[in-house]
Amino acid sequence: MFFSKKKNDEQPAEALVPEDDAVAVADTTLDADEAIDTEDGEIEITQPSDAVKAQNAVEAAGRGVVSKRRQAMDPKRLQELFSRVNSLLGGAEESDGPFRPELPESLEDTGLTDEEVEKLVFRFLLQKGAASGREICNQIKLPFSFLFPLLKQWKQEQLLTYKNAAEMGDYIFAITENGRERARRYVQECTYCGAAPVPLLDYLKAMEAQTIAGKEATEADLHEAFSDLLIDETMFNRLGPAINSGRGMFLFGEPGNGKTSIAERITKCFGDCIWIPRTLGIDGDIIRLYDPGVHEEVPIEATEGLFDLSGVDPRWIRIVRPTIVAGGELTMAELEVAQNTVTKICEAPLQLKSNCGTFVIDDFGRQTMPVDVLLNRWIVPLEKRYDFLSLPSGKKIQVPFDQLIIFSTNLEPNDLVDGAFLRRIPYKICVPDPCREHFVKLFDIMAPKLGLIIEPGAIDYLIDQHYIPRELPFRNCQPRDLLLQVKNFSIYRNLPKRVTPESLDFAVDNYFSMM
Repeated sequence: MFFSKKKNDEQPAEALVPEDDAVAVADTTLDADEAIDTEDGEIEITQPSDAVKAQNAVEAAGRGVVSKRRQAMDPKRLQELFSRVNSLLGGAEESDGPFRPELPESLEDTGLTDEEVEKLVFRFLLQKGAASGREICNQIKLPFSFLFPLLKQWKQEQLLTYKNAAEMGDYIFAITENGRERARRYVQECTYCGAAPVPLLDYLKAMEAQTIAGKEATEADLHEAFSDLLIDETMFNRLGPAINSGRGMFLFGEPGNGKTSIAERITKCFGDCIWIPRTLGIDGDIIRLYDPGVHEEVPIEATEGLFDLSGVDPRWIRIVRPTIVAGGELTMAELEVAQNTVTKICEAPLQLKSNCGTFVIDDFGRQTMPVDVLLNRWIVPLEKRYDFLSLPSGKKIQVPFDQLIIFSTNLEPNDLVDGAFLRRIPYKICVPDPCREHFVKLFDIMAPKLGLIIEPGAIDYLIDQHYIPRELPFRNCQPRDLLLQVKNFSIYRNLPKRVTPESLDFAVDNYFSMM
């Protein structure tokens, strides 16, 4: 990509900065026949003599040469300078998907008020003591050019004070006694001082752009997603349409046949990553959405220096499409907005955290809450694809219910729920026991992973001498479990790590002693 700059279209960079301002920048005027090549992320000037000019401009802007007067640069001029450097470096990287949270151009574009930003900053400084302007920006995830005018205003109102000078015309800020009193009032309302919240409307637009309803999983996608599992074509043909429905399914069958493993891999069929806000702001309530316990971050490529050239709103975070698994410990409280009574920070419910991904209800029917209670909570969202959440303030909001719900159970669906609910879960897929051929193949797959060598005829001995006489059913989990017993037996007896009839006899006696 090439950008040509003409002399008569551009003014020198120092024209952007008055003599009295804190930053001095070298002349970056380019001749008509000069061009900046930003391909592959490198800056190359077509004429070596002009390279010195552009390099000096970028280095001077990055270092922020501070004048002896240490006067603060006008925010508008600072923003112009940032834009100029961004244009010199080729701008932001290309979008990596259908949705990308672009960096807002002004504080108004963020949907935040001055008061909301003030609360975040003052809570942070009350906790931290003192911090530079850029440290504050990094904490609340807002650009420095948005915050700088507010910091100056709070300084003039004697709510903040300068403790020291920092690089690039910045200062170390601390709160005054008046500011401390105001910060304590803010902390009583809520202790949150992290990333600035994203408005609900922006979140709704993002979910619409990244919905799983727009994703189509092909046969090849399924084979790639389940490459580490042994699944026959019949099962693939049942799973494929269910996944493409984007609505929900029952996975039922005997324990140990891999229902949970299948459910956890289904999200891979949807492929790419998604962007979610770190927090949501709804009429003064702060709802924490990003949860490192269930979300896996996919960091964007870091840019070196003082300028963030990613072009991404830092209030958002890129994650792998979520797969959230809730088992028998699931309670009704986890399906509602929960507010910490001490910090006043709200936690998003599990279904909101799983939007644009998969929500697995494992061991369905064994939750502490009655099955009817759970079904009644979700019968409308499953049909309408949206949910209603009640906030601590008493307000009720409508949010997307945009995930593939998978109910995994060892019980028959007909024994658990009535017909009205089954109608809303259109796919009921039984995960069967493996045949003898697949059962033997599972041993061949797992043994090398555990560092074991199978002696010829050992698995046939296991089946003919133990499974058939005792009428033991094959389960997909048994090869792994029995081989682990063999490995531990070999270590204890100081024997070669080989799967022999003797070691299998020991494993069977242990494994099936209570069955």
